[in-house]
Amino acid sequence: MSVPAAVAPSSSAGLVADPPARFRDLLAAEWIKMRSLRSTPWTFGLVTLVVIAFAAVEAWDDYTDFPSMSPETQREPMFALSDAFPLTGYWALALVAVSAGAIAVVNEYGSGLIRTTTVAVPARGAVVLAKAAVVTVAWTVVGTVIAAGSFAVSQAILSGRDASVSITNPIAVRALVASALLAPVCALIGLGLGVLIRHSATTMVTGILVLLVLPSFFSLTTRWSATINHAMVLTAWERLTALSAEPSGDGFYRPTVTESWIVFAAWPLVAVVVALLVVRRRDV
Repeated sequence: MSVPAAVAPSSSAGLVADPPARFRDLLAAEWIKMRSLRSTPWTFGLVTLVVIAFAAVEAWDDYTDFPSMSPETQREPMFALSDAFPLTGYWALALVAVSAGAIAVVNEYGSGLIRTTTVAVPARGAVVLAKAAVVTVAWTVVGTVIAAGSFAVSQAILSGRDASVSITNPIAVRALVASALLAPVCALIGLGLGVLIRHSATTMVTGILVLLVLPSFFSLTTRWSATINHAMVLTAWERLTALSAEPSGDGFYRPTVTESWIVFAAWPLVAVVVALLVVRRRDV
């Protein structure tokens, strides 16, 4: 009777496989990546100061000009919310947020860190979702601080002329929420473009074109052109922060509040879905 030969132990038998990374581990890793960038606190701090400064300047201009305004304008100061959320300041915020969202992705492709990340975590979709979650939370906090600060400073100045609007005004609340959400919406668009394009300069230029330049090509006087214009993020933001808006029908087609909220939700959702589809199909 033959004796079976002893089976040599495998060289890997003594090794214990690492458990797969949990989603909260990915969130922690993405937060460390964002926090470790020297530019992150400077970006957050500077954009906050710049936007609030724009609001203060706009409010001070109207405070100074108030005695020369017509009695109708003094009784109904329609400029109160436009001073709180100035177009120039929030355009700057959109520009910075879309660029920062793109950097959260393209930096890893540029440095080659994305290869290490995908080796450690083969589930690329989970990595993109973790990036999106960290970007959303960080820019929602920043956007809320900016919106609250620009509203408080501007209304404090205008209250000296009894021209401020109360925070209990439902339209003021809507404008405050829309302005706070503008930053994370633009940052997620930048993240989606970053996954799609993977090149820093091209991604940022594309983000600027889509957010700031493209709406100017579509007027409100033609139905089809107005429909495209209404689908733009900054057009939706302007409608949501307007103290009053004329209804459509006088030769202009204007977006409704409901349409504008849908646009605000659709852009970041589409950006993240596109990023998830692209990252699973492309090599790193």
